[in-house]
Amino acid sequence: MRTYDFSPLWRSTVGFDRLFDLAEMAQRAGEDNYPPYNIERLAEDRYQISLAVAGFAPNDITITAEQNVVTIEGSKPDKTERDFLYRGISTRNFKRQFNLADYVQVKSAGFDNGLLKIELVREIPEAMKPRRIAINGVPADNVQKLEAKAA
Repeated sequence: MRTYDFSPLWRSTVGFDRLFDLAEMAQRAGEDNYPPYNIERLAEDRYQISLAVAGFAPNDITITAEQNVVTIEGSKPDKTERDFLYRGISTRNFKRQFNLADYVQVKSAGFDNGLLKIELVREIPEAMKPRRIAINGVPADNVQKLEAKAA
């Protein structure tokens, strides 16, 4: 896989820090694919991240939601007294981060049959939602009168 050097762009741009950080993290994301995961859109403003965390208990996993990042970390104590002939179920420590868009928040998390499911929802504040602006000085019935005359 090719890697790109973004340093020339840093010299000629201002305010695009987050965009370049996302691009660099996307390059590094292909390097480690443990644990496997799915991202689903459940509705227009609802999402779900599912991680396959076989061998981990809910107590072994921590979920941290910061400004625009949700971090899932798993650590398993290494106190096994078993003698494995073959160990195909990996229980190595992991740290997986997901960047969230603005106004996307973690709603809940659940653990079911070895899958960790994290529910996300986009809640745009009322002040940020589009609203209709009235035009001062123009009566609303003026538009109807013009249309009536034309017909």
